[in-house]
Amino acid sequence: MDSPEAAFSLFYVVLSFCFVFTPTEFRSAGVTVQDLLSDQLGSEDLGFVHYHIRRTAATVTVHSLLPLGYYAGMCVASSGEKQFYFLVSEGWLIYLVTAVLIPAAASLVALYWSLNKWGNHPISRSLAHYALPQSGWRAVASSVNTEFRRIDKFASGVPGARVIVTDTWVMKVTTYNVHIAQQQDIHLTLTESRQHELCPDLNTPVQFLTIRVCSINPNVKPFDIRLNSTEYGELREKLHTTVRNAHNVVIHQTLSDMFLDTFKIQVELNQRYNLPGNQELEPCIGCMQTAANIKLIKICQEPNEGDCQQCYCRPMWCLTCMGKWFASRQDQQHPETWLSNRVPCPTCRSKFCILDISIVC
Repeated sequence: MDSPEAAFSLFYVVLSFCFVFTPTEFRSAGVTVQDLLSDQLGSEDLGFVHYHIRRTAATVTVHSLLPLGYYAGMCVASSGEKQFYFLVSEGWLIYLVTAVLIPAAASLVALYWSLNKWGNHPISRSLAHYALPQSGWRAVASSVNTEFRRIDKFASGVPGARVIVTDTWVMKVTTYNVHIAQQQDIHLTLTESRQHELCPDLNTPVQFLTIRVCSINPNVKPFDIRLNSTEYGELREKLHTTVRNAHNVVIHQTLSDMFLDTFKIQVELNQRYNLPGNQELEPCIGCMQTAANIKLIKICQEPNEGDCQQCYCRPMWCLTCMGKWFASRQDQQHPETWLSNRVPCPTCRSKFCILDISIVC
């Protein structure tokens, strides 16, 4: 960087972004609000609702201090005339006043939430919608706490974006709030599916599903939950209502299903095989539903090099069945190696890799 101010600005922006959105490395290092203030926040297992009430209030307050921290850091990072400029220039004085007002306002909000023994907090008000006339939100909170302590609950996601489903409740934990809905009052709709060819944590293809949670209670706002498709089956077992698939989203619930999509994409990039004019395609011997459209030709290396072998079988398999065969011959404990491995031809046992699979045209 040309100046210490620019270097500090870049460093502080990256640090603040990671502190707010907490990537895996920051969570592992314990650089999160809930880790830094663990003694003050208490235990989530012992009191789920009250823990998140305190956590969200603390998070709002701590995050509001970040602009003020930037100003203080810039004053320290600069020196001489530049430091004087940060202290007296009109633009930076306006920034300083704003940076002071933001945590002041956040502290007032947190103070307002804490009144009436946290009865003004958004989580408390959400729970109050489910309270009986002769009781209050604390009775509902006690029910939520009891069910959260059970080991049979469904829980998925990172601490700042978790989905929790108990026998009675569907909850979504976010950085600044916890959305809560009662199972008997909700409609669930599968609205979106996003496919990622590689997951950063597992180095495997992954599909994420978005489910819209709408309550018949007009006081409860709709919210979305997001989870890995491999967890969808476990979620369904915990739900007491069906999930409407209004957009006909195809759900890949197994690793093999997700691998199959990536397999097809990779094969589409390979060299095509021109079928001789006097040869006709027969039905795939794997499914007998579609015409065979795959030919194995060694094109990954020269004919006498490498472990792959030339296959002389005529086209007998379709792309889907070949993909399933390819996946079935892999080490299920190491999916990150699937695309680079070699498997035997299902008919003649000649070894081939994914680069040797050609689509018949």
